[in-house]
Amino acid sequence: EHRTTAVPMSAAKSSGSDLGSSPSSVSTTSLSQQETICCATMYRFNEILAAEPDGAIAVAAIRALTLVIEMSKATTMFELQLELKAAIENLQKHSSSLSVVSGCELFTRFVTRTSLEIREFADCKERLIQRGNQFAKMTATSRDRICQVALPFISYEARILVIGFSRVVLAILKQAVAKQRRFSVVVAESRPEVNGYQMANRLAALGIPVKVIMDTAVAHYMDRIDVVLVGAAAVVENGGIISKIGTYQMAIVANAFSKPFYVAAESFKFTRVFPLNQRDLPPLCAEQKSYHVPDDMKPLHEAIVVDNPEHDYTPPEYINLLFNDLGVLTPSAVSEEL
Repeated sequence: EHRTTAVPMSAAKSSGSDLGSSPSSVSTTSLSQQETICCATMYRFNEILAAEPDGAIAVAAIRALTLVIEMSKATTMFELQLELKAAIENLQKHSSSLSVVSGCELFTRFVTRTSLEIREFADCKERLIQRGNQFAKMTATSRDRICQVALPFISYEARILVIGFSRVVLAILKQAVAKQRRFSVVVAESRPEVNGYQMANRLAALGIPVKVIMDTAVAHYMDRIDVVLVGAAAVVENGGIISKIGTYQMAIVANAFSKPFYVAAESFKFTRVFPLNQRDLPPLCAEQKSYHVPDDMKPLHEAIVVDNPEHDYTPPEYINLLFNDLGVLTPSAVSEEL
């Protein structure tokens, strides 16, 4: 999973209210019910992320949205859906992670389906809370199921190429170590965040031989690699993925060298998006990261434009298999699951 840190509780604001305050301390006299719920939801979301730094950000969003239903004083399904809509917009506003979008989208479909199954509002609300909590627990175990299906593809003495820091990829490799598999890992540093060093540190702590390389050195090392394993911010309708910038070029090079390219991603990252090219990504993916200019290059000429995208889109034809809590999927099977 590729995760972007959510807005700190002290910095998160909604309708002029302090989202760092606990739900009980938010004044219902100064805020509308909808605003109160938005504040409490954001607080709960940040609280979960702080308590579970290795947890999936989409799961945190789902658990926070379940709180909306618990707090709601709505008397109709329409009113409840309006409150959920406001809370979802608030979450997406304060978190730049595509996983939040996927988690919210999945939860919305879940609410709609349940409301069609149970017509009585009180019974529907109770069932939503029960199912929401069960759903969050089930989703939280997705990573364990992915490890089980991915492990047979980690061969003895394999040389594995990864990019940046992915919690699901780390979980797979950690499980492989626990099963006494011997392998080595090459980590592309993953600019602009350069969190490949974080990944390398975690792998080295597990006793895995690891080497960090520049993103531009991927082609140079590819003939020494046995398998490429990456995470994803989102799996789109055609089986392609939106992931860290540099993943697409890594897939192209792997394809040129006939190396298997595997993606590990939870099913809650499946999203109803169908990009046609790199310019067709969701608006959230168009955000730019700050760019570090070498000291000896400063100041840059004012006419220079620095373009520093955070994500790219990898088409399905470059992906061999997706490891998922639903099993091992081909890219063409994704649309069926959606």
